[in-house]
Amino acid sequence: MTSVMIRKNDQIMMSLVHYFVTKENYSPIHVQGVKDEIWLENLNGPYRVIRISSNSIINEEQYKFDIFKMQHIIKQIKKKTLSFKINALNICLDMSSKVKYDEEKNIETIKINSLSELKKNTELKEIFPNLSNELIESTNGLDLIINVTNDINEKTEKENKIFSKVFSPKKIIFTKIIIAICFIMYLIVAINSSNFLSFNVNSITSFGGNNLILVQNGEIWRLITSAFLHVSLAHLLVNMYSLVALGTQVETFIGKWKFLFIYFISAICGNLLSLTFSEPNIISAGASGAIFGLMGALLYFGYHYRLYLSNAIKQQLIPIIILNLLIGLLIPGIDLTAHIGGLIGGYLAAMAVGIESKSQKRDMINGWIVLILLIAFLSYIIFFVR
Repeated sequence: MTSVMIRKNDQIMMSLVHYFVTKENYSPIHVQGVKDEIWLENLNGPYRVIRISSNSIINEEQYKFDIFKMQHIIKQIKKKTLSFKINALNICLDMSSKVKYDEEKNIETIKINSLSELKKNTELKEIFPNLSNELIESTNGLDLIINVTNDINEKTEKENKIFSKVFSPKKIIFTKIIIAICFIMYLIVAINSSNFLSFNVNSITSFGGNNLILVQNGEIWRLITSAFLHVSLAHLLVNMYSLVALGTQVETFIGKWKFLFIYFISAICGNLLSLTFSEPNIISAGASGAIFGLMGALLYFGYHYRLYLSNAIKQQLIPIIILNLLIGLLIPGIDLTAHIGGLIGGYLAAMAVGIESKSQKRDMINGWIVLILLIAFLSYIIFFVR
């Protein structure tokens, strides 16, 4: 039987990597310029980042320089993951017992010299109670390498299947249906008003435009119907173009039925916030509140996949949201409050229904609670304060 000897530190490192990747859902991070160390990341873990290092540290000066390098890398990870704060665990496998160190801000350092010491470490056992029982070890280096590699590859394959399922192209249904309804409603209003380019207030009101007094009098359905009406051909075409771009992404990435829920909740939240500030004689219509809700949903989705989409979020999605809000602020006639309400509603709706294989149950519960409280609060303002 072939036997391969590996260094003690390598054995500990492989055992730790195997445990954190297969049991605690950490993923390896590719960090350029590092040697004899492995970086792991779990955005929902007790430590956002775990660094396992076998670099030799024999004095305080080396330790301080090592921490300096670690802090620099953490700053880069913050930028990539759009994080303001990252708590890190620094596991040192080759640090002299003579080295005295103080805990750095947001970095906890632990010295480990053997597998038995690793199993007995009270700090790690408190945070990772299953570590002692789940830690893989072998006297044969080849067996250890094979077992660790197979288990990590199996987990990676599962994650790749989930990633492929989320991002693979899908048949778009509800986005097309909503676009069709918007065009049909535009034609109906156009025929009724004998004008195909723009409509007057009476036409929009008759077919379900949003209005404070009418909603207060019980016509709550206007919170939804107004999202399918548009006051001009230019208004319709701009919104439908945006809906094609954003709706197909939300329906693909988050799911068809979740997309439908997010769209209607965003429309309701946008119209509710609009009514809390609008004058009693104002009639509003348009899908822009719901469309901003789709932006909010993509923002929440991108947050969970920011390891892959951080550049798209920073360079595309966030600038588009800011630009559209500024346009609503500067150009008269645009209902900025509806856009803000839809944006918030879409984000909370996505949080409530969750992102497959990413959202935790407590986050979804919090999403439902905040969303219900938001709708209840806005409804109270409209029906009992205004």
